[in-house]
Amino acid sequence: MARLIAIDGLDGSGKGTQSQKLYDYLAGQGKAVRLLSFPTYKEPASSLVNFYLSGGLGGLPEDTCAEAASTFFACDRYVSYRTDWKKDADRDGIIIANRYTTANAVHQLSKLPKEKWESFLDWLFDLEFVRLGLPAPDDVVYLEVPVSVSLSLIDKRGNKKDIHEKDVSFLENSYEAAQFCAKKLGWKKISCVKNGTLRSIDEIFEDIKRELSL
Repeated sequence: MARLIAIDGLDGSGKGTQSQKLYDYLAGQGKAVRLLSFPTYKEPASSLVNFYLSGGLGGLPEDTCAEAASTFFACDRYVSYRTDWKKDADRDGIIIANRYTTANAVHQLSKLPKEKWESFLDWLFDLEFVRLGLPAPDDVVYLEVPVSVSLSLIDKRGNKKDIHEKDVSFLENSYEAAQFCAKKLGWKKISCVKNGTLRSIDEIFEDIKRELSL
């Protein structure tokens, strides 16, 4: 079975950059490695994800309950797994996922009162890893950036914002939910900001390699 490494963090935290850098590093060593990114966005299976994020079910994240929104993202992963990368998961190698079930754990958990956080995680992991049969990640790297930095990085991208990115209170709740998940689930937390300044891509990557024992 492949080793599955999930890389997650708030919007603008550098998930895509670090996922690609890790892929290039491992491929350069001759390792059998596969890079995935979720949601798949351009694939048919992500249609409900796109509809939700574009505001089709309401302009605020909480307009759609955590369980319903989670199923949109989970089904996108399920279809991708069944039609594309299951063969890679079933053999030796490494799979890197830029966002995974971990993103549901952070963003959808943040819609709920704290007393329901643990039961929601139990429900989510049962849905994705038991009922849908998706492989659970062997390692989770969480790229930690304060919400203020996340917002600044989102603005610098200049792309059209989805309903998650537009909502400051939602991002603040997601940050708090991520701290809870990282502690409870043993995620490898990498601080991407030092003294209010974003650390370099290479500095962050060295921490990732060290945490993953690569």
